[in-house]
Amino acid sequence: MRDFVFPGGTAVLTGAASGIGEALAHGLARRGADLVLLDRDAERLAAVVAAIRAAHPDRRIETHLVDLADADATDRVAAEILGAHPRIRLLVNNAGVALGGRFDQVTLDEFLWVIDINFRAVVRLTHALLPALKVEPGAHLVNVSSLFGLIAPAGQAAYSASKFAVRGFTEALRHELADDGIGVTSVHPGGIRTRIASSARVGSGVAIEEYEAGREQFEKLLSIAPAKAAEVILRGVGRRRGRVLIGWSAKLPDLLARVAPAGYGKVLALGMRPRAARVPAPRPAAEPAAEPVARPAAEPVPSDPGRPA
Repeated sequence: MRDFVFPGGTAVLTGAASGIGEALAHGLARRGADLVLLDRDAERLAAVVAAIRAAHPDRRIETHLVDLADADATDRVAAEILGAHPRIRLLVNNAGVALGGRFDQVTLDEFLWVIDINFRAVVRLTHALLPALKVEPGAHLVNVSSLFGLIAPAGQAAYSASKFAVRGFTEALRHELADDGIGVTSVHPGGIRTRIASSARVGSGVAIEEYEAGREQFEKLLSIAPAKAAEVILRGVGRRRGRVLIGWSAKLPDLLARVAPAGYGKVLALGMRPRAARVPAPRPAAEPAAEPVARPAAEPVPSDPGRPA
């Protein structure tokens, strides 16, 4: 399969108002693609569009406000996009949400909210727009999974379930669409500095202190800039990579899961365990100094035998 050609094509991108999505929108515009951007945050999306138009006034940019948790709204937007763009060169399903809490700490509605956005919306948009990809020579599909589509730590049952589903769906499509000349990439970002951790929902049964401790520990791992992550993804698309892992925070856990597929949880638990601050051991109270013994004025004070007098 030949390298992907960005200039002159139409790219559809979800979750474009912040984080990796915002950086991908800028990166695609720099590479000469016209943009169809989706997000639910109108204000942030407008700011992204304004910045791109200022830098690339010749790019055509179309926006759609949609909550991907709403299946009917997602279907309507997909139909609108397909009607306006019968040929699409690139579809990037990037939008995602997170939910903190073990399976027994979240409600079924909370769990399914994550599945609806992270997985079902990916399936809906891909199914609706696949005809437009098939008629565009050299088209490509990108589905953003996660580090937690490679490993599944405790407290991430909903998020990991959704991202493992995205991974499996994407790998199947990679095999199915090869004969159509459509490239397919599964993306697994590691510690990217995005808003997903700070904007994540907290399960109804999670104590706020417990969640905050876990969030603070997790945010220490977020060291990769979204712009860098976007460049890694777009280079992977250009080279038609089937899978893109971003950062050692994704590559090492992936290796760990391969080496110890049933036992890596213990290693993760040790790595995420909060470290207690070191407190110096209390010293015993000093004994009161002895009162100096008065010497007669005529008696000389002996000098230290180790020093000259």
